[in-house]
Amino acid sequence: MNNKTILTLDLGSKTGWAVRINGKVASGTNTFLPSRFEGGGMRFVRFSGWLEGMKKNVNPDIIYFEEVRSHVGTTAAHVYGGFLAHLTAWAEQNKIPYQGVPVGTIKQHATGKGNAGKPAMIAAMVAKGHAPKDDNEADALAILHWAIAQV
Repeated sequence: MNNKTILTLDLGSKTGWAVRINGKVASGTNTFLPSRFEGGGMRFVRFSGWLEGMKKNVNPDIIYFEEVRSHVGTTAAHVYGGFLAHLTAWAEQNKIPYQGVPVGTIKQHATGKGNAGKPAMIAAMVAKGHAPKDDNEADALAILHWAIAQV
């Protein structure tokens, strides 16, 4: 996996992402919220377009994403499910393997505590030399570090 391009995602309307390509790490967040005059499906249209851009610019060999099994609200569950459906269908169409990583596994690996909060996740990634702008980017970076450690 050392020479593979890895893309990691913290799925949501504000998606955190991290990528390792040629040994270098890049990360950030993208917001896919629909505007006031758009339907809710526009978030998924934007996400699908963003994935196409990642394919052209990064061409990932494998994708890991945060596998969430419990959501605070119904809307969050629906939004996550929509992003997950679009991601997995896109990955299948492009023959890119993908794997979900449980939230507790990511937190345990990053902080030593399976129920670590957002500030602890951000601090763990700062300690590794990153400067995440928010918890979404920190989570994507943490997934990337977990994936790299699986070698």
